[in-house]
Amino acid sequence: MDRSRNDLQAEILAALAHPNRIRILEALQKGASCNCELAPELALEQSNLSRHLKILVQAGVLVSWKEGLRVNVKVADARVFKILDLAAALAKQSVEMRAEALEEA
Repeated sequence: MDRSRNDLQAEILAALAHPNRIRILEALQKGASCNCELAPELALEQSNLSRHLKILVQAGVLVSWKEGLRVNVKVADARVFKILDLAAALAKQSVEMRAEALEEA
C-alpha cells in the first residue's frame, strides 16, 4: 500500500492526540518501562493502557518487546518530545490569548 507522507504524518499526530497517550510519553521520557509499571504510575486500567500503547506502537511512536511475561515499551525516536514541547507551548500561548481576549471584553 502506497501511503503519502501526509497520511503518515496524520497517523502520528492522531496517535499523539489523546491526553493519556501524552501522559504515557511523558512517563517514558526517563526511559523504557514495562506496561505493568506504567499502569499504576498513570492510574490507568491495564486494558486502557494496552489500547493506548497499541495505538502508539502501530503509529511507530513506540516500540515494544516481550521479556518473559513482561511487555516493555520505549519511545522509538526522542524527537517526539520536541513535538510535545511545541504543542505545550502552543497550548500555553492559546490560553494566554484567550485570557487577554476575556480581559478586553
